[in-house]
Amino acid sequence: MAGYPLEFVQYHPYIFSPFRHCYAILPYVEDGTITLIGATTENPSFEVIAPLLSRCRVFTLNALTDEQVGILVGRALEDSERGLAELNVEVGEDARKHLVAMANGDARIALNALELAAMTTKPDGEGKRTISLATIEDALQHRALLYDRAGEEHYNQISALHKSLRGSDPDAALYWLGRMLEAGEDPLYIVRRLIRFASEDVGMADPQALTVAVAAQQAVHFVGMPEGNLALAEAV
Repeated sequence: MAGYPLEFVQYHPYIFSPFRHCYAILPYVEDGTITLIGATTENPSFEVIAPLLSRCRVFTLNALTDEQVGILVGRALEDSERGLAELNVEVGEDARKHLVAMANGDARIALNALELAAMTTKPDGEGKRTISLATIEDALQHRALLYDRAGEEHYNQISALHKSLRGSDPDAALYWLGRMLEAGEDPLYIVRRLIRFASEDVGMADPQALTVAVAAQQAVHFVGMPEGNLALAEAV
């Protein structure tokens, strides 16, 4: 349709695209033939081609607050057409707080877990389904970790590990280490970064740091996983 003269088009076309392979539509965006509405969960500076990005306005949609997620959960429980009101669901206060906190600002996670918990909870004699904290925990435990081997999240998390080490925060460093390993990161990549950190950031302030990091690399290489994660944790 974009090839037709504008006088033959009865309406102005809008195209919604996930920002993939947009070279073909670039000329039509540039001359105003179409209006492009794009969406991506990644950094647009990395995911969108530069010529197209320079012709667009970027709007950042931030994560929801806990209060906003709580409001959506409440609506889902009260809506009889698109929600769970017909199932007569009641969520305990502790369970609701845990659901909202673990959603981490993502309404989809909260609503999907709520629906799963409601469907797996048997009604009592009066037909009421009371969702407990344990049920919510079970519904949330299979949440997939956001991670990509070569994308932005890959570098975000190794950067978080570095910053935790620089800040002398062992708990945070162990958290990011565990999260990367749980998501399937190559342990040898992590230990290589630890060796670089020991030599570049710690340096002569503690010469033994490099020895510890190299020993962890040898242990991971020799023992393998999952036992090697103990050597990584000890080095961190």
